[in-house]
Amino acid sequence: MPALPDAVAELRAFNRFYTGRIGVLHEGLADTPFTLAESRLLWELAHRERTTARELALALDLDPGYLSRLLRRFRQRGLTRSARSKEDARQIQLTLSAAGRKAFAPLDAHTDRQVRALLEPLGDGDRQRLVQALHCIERLLAPPGAAPAAAKPASFVLRAHRAGDIGWVVSRHGALYAEEYGWDLRFEALVGHIASRFIEQFDAGREACWIAEREGTNVGCVFLVQARDEASDAVIPGVAQLRLLLVEPSARGLGIGAALVRECERHARRCGYGSITLWTNSVLLAARGIYRSQGYQLVKSEPHTSFGQQLIGETWTLALR
Repeated sequence: MPALPDAVAELRAFNRFYTGRIGVLHEGLADTPFTLAESRLLWELAHRERTTARELALALDLDPGYLSRLLRRFRQRGLTRSARSKEDARQIQLTLSAAGRKAFAPLDAHTDRQVRALLEPLGDGDRQRLVQALHCIERLLAPPGAAPAAAKPASFVLRAHRAGDIGWVVSRHGALYAEEYGWDLRFEALVGHIASRFIEQFDAGREACWIAEREGTNVGCVFLVQARDEASDAVIPGVAQLRLLLVEPSARGLGIGAALVRECERHARRCGYGSITLWTNSVLLAARGIYRSQGYQLVKSEPHTSFGQQLIGETWTLALR
């Protein structure tokens, strides 16, 4: 954990890096005649039907005198209109004029293109990690008691497994299936066996594990491995197997399960597999719904007694060619 002076230095270094990347030190922001403060003020005015100088000062945390000078410049350039409030004649309502909106449009479009250029080289996973980090920074640095920012879609990251993840996979499968379905410790033992064999037989060119992470916490997982004959353990050519799909209850409903299953399909196609197979049980309704929605077909079902329960096992497949 960094000491406060180290954290201060790191944050200042990041500020220097980011302001350099987005060009806020240039005389005109985004190749326009507006400074950073003027551009931010334009944005606030463009996104408010009407407002007051007091509201703007609070929103932008600007000195009222400095804000007054900025607004005077806008008024002199014909960018704003003002009128006395019908509800309170002491208040002056401010709005952008047609000229102000015309001036804001290219600034907004240029900034959008600039940010898009920063994000386009990143893959989906890196963009997700970036957005997640931004949400985390905003939450941690928000003033005490501040109203929450506008609602954002819950974000998550899919990443490769690392040290400690496999133990988490085994532990959470055992705990969740015992709690939600009453399965006994033999299921946790089976997951432990599958997980350990994944590590022992891991072929990085044809197999993968993805961990879903949200705000630094593991909330889901899935494995894609080469399918093997149950009797001989020989690899079945051209067939991948999806295993150990799990999403934590706290993260359900966010699309994590579907994202994990889609990642398996993308990886299987990249590796040249002809199909994906999986084995599940009929009581796992949410997982079955995801498989069906992703195009998997139920090809076999049979009753069995396992983990202290009477179950119906199912085999599903997805043709890739």
